[in-house]
Amino acid sequence: MTTTAPSDLRPDPPEPGSARPGADRSLAEFGYRQELHRSLGRYASFAAGFSFISVLTTVFQFFAFGFAFGGPVFFWAWPAVLAGQLLVAACFAELAARYPISGAIYQWSTRLSNAAFGWFAGWIMVIGQIVVVAAAALALQMVLPALWSGFQLIGDDPAPTSPDGAANAAVLGVVLLALTTLVNVLDNRVLSLVNRVGVTAEIIGAVLIVVLLLTHSERDPGITFHTGGGDLTGALLVGSFTAAYVLIGFDSAGEMSEETRDPRRTAPRTILTALGAAGLLGGLIVLGGLLAAPSLTDGRLAVDGLSYVLTSSLGDGVGRLLLADVVVAIAVATLAIQTSASRMLFSMARDGQLPFADRLAHVNPRTGMPGAPATVVGVLAASLLLLNFASPEAFLAIGTTCIALLYLAYAMVTGPLLLTRLRGRLPSGGTDERGAPLFSLGRWGVPVTALAVLYGLFMTVNLAWPRAEVYDPAGGHWYFQWFTLLFLGGTVAVGVAFRAYRGRKAPSAPLADTVPVQDRSLDDEVAV
Repeated sequence: MTTTAPSDLRPDPPEPGSARPGADRSLAEFGYRQELHRSLGRYASFAAGFSFISVLTTVFQFFAFGFAFGGPVFFWAWPAVLAGQLLVAACFAELAARYPISGAIYQWSTRLSNAAFGWFAGWIMVIGQIVVVAAAALALQMVLPALWSGFQLIGDDPAPTSPDGAANAAVLGVVLLALTTLVNVLDNRVLSLVNRVGVTAEIIGAVLIVVLLLTHSERDPGITFHTGGGDLTGALLVGSFTAAYVLIGFDSAGEMSEETRDPRRTAPRTILTALGAAGLLGGLIVLGGLLAAPSLTDGRLAVDGLSYVLTSSLGDGVGRLLLADVVVAIAVATLAIQTSASRMLFSMARDGQLPFADRLAHVNPRTGMPGAPATVVGVLAASLLLLNFASPEAFLAIGTTCIALLYLAYAMVTGPLLLTRLRGRLPSGGTDERGAPLFSLGRWGVPVTALAVLYGLFMTVNLAWPRAEVYDPAGGHWYFQWFTLLFLGGTVAVGVAFRAYRGRKAPSAPLADTVPVQDRSLDDEVAV
């Protein structure tokens, strides 16, 4: 039996495995109409996940930070973080097959726990995604001035940690956000084309960079066991920020499920392949950068990062050509992250869970695009960039805050999933659109999910820990040292205030009450 909101009569789902092969049952069983245009194939779905991760954008953005605090040994944090994220991705792949709906984190958490807990998972995730959009746009500063000095519009110092570099990064970022917002309201097919072309260029560029760096090695891989004179544990913990920042966003392949053909079959595979491909390429780029750098001791690698390695080791012409490819990757990554965030806003608004829900849930029938959410994400991300004018430390604060928020949101899915598995209440069986069994972890479900939960919570604490030497190295800015925790606390506080106001203003049946009982594992036991 299904309990429904008065104006939301949602049909009971078919029994697992009862739908005929090829039947499109992706939305009907959840009571949603198909409004977004379902035009993405497997490569476009892969591109959605890979472009969010965007190894060229994120490795170029955070390589210098990882080396500065970890020395060469920070490389070993990469495989450790990749292994942890693959555990999370395996859990998400299983959920993407069962719940192929936009707003993946919000939808999955709600159906595994309850409406309140799921709402906060979605709220934290969408705020984190908005911060990630801002952080991705800031990455242009690591590349454009190295490509051509004319891109340094403010001052003379292009280093992102300098006042001139920080301010210039904000200007470049705002220009990029204006362009990505425009693409995000044009047409689903334009968005897909830009993503596919951009990801193809990024993969080709990443492979070329790996090959060229490894063939221009100045030292052997044994250098990766050197800490640079610091503490090994601290070097790995702080050095892991680079990998943690890079290897997020694979869930966006599930985020685009309502626009993907055969989503129950396609999304699980592209979640895993996007993360696997990005993890392999990113790790090789980090290793190649360490081996090919002209010097590990002159201080430039800890400031200019991989841009310095490319232009110094590969020659000005080849280096600049590859940097141009990185610019393309940054633009496509910003676009993909903004798209993912807009789908989260759309999904929550469609359920009446946000202010101005009717406007945010509107889909242009001609383009198949929810334009209002994309605009909101663009404007809010651009507003965050203004922090860079206040202080260069904002660059790092924005980057680490977005990672911590996304890791926490991920844990708010894997945590309820673990409890659901332990109770034996995760829907099993069923087939995808082609009649094949749904992706499943089978008997490995409990250990994989348990490890994913432990890893996620550990990394959330590691990222948010207020280390003065990391977040406020110059001293005198306590608010940057505590920025991640303050931002997280503010995000939760605003969410609590909104839900309290909404409850008094216009009480309504929560989303979880519209979810079939067999899809709800914890009922109200994880209530917030």
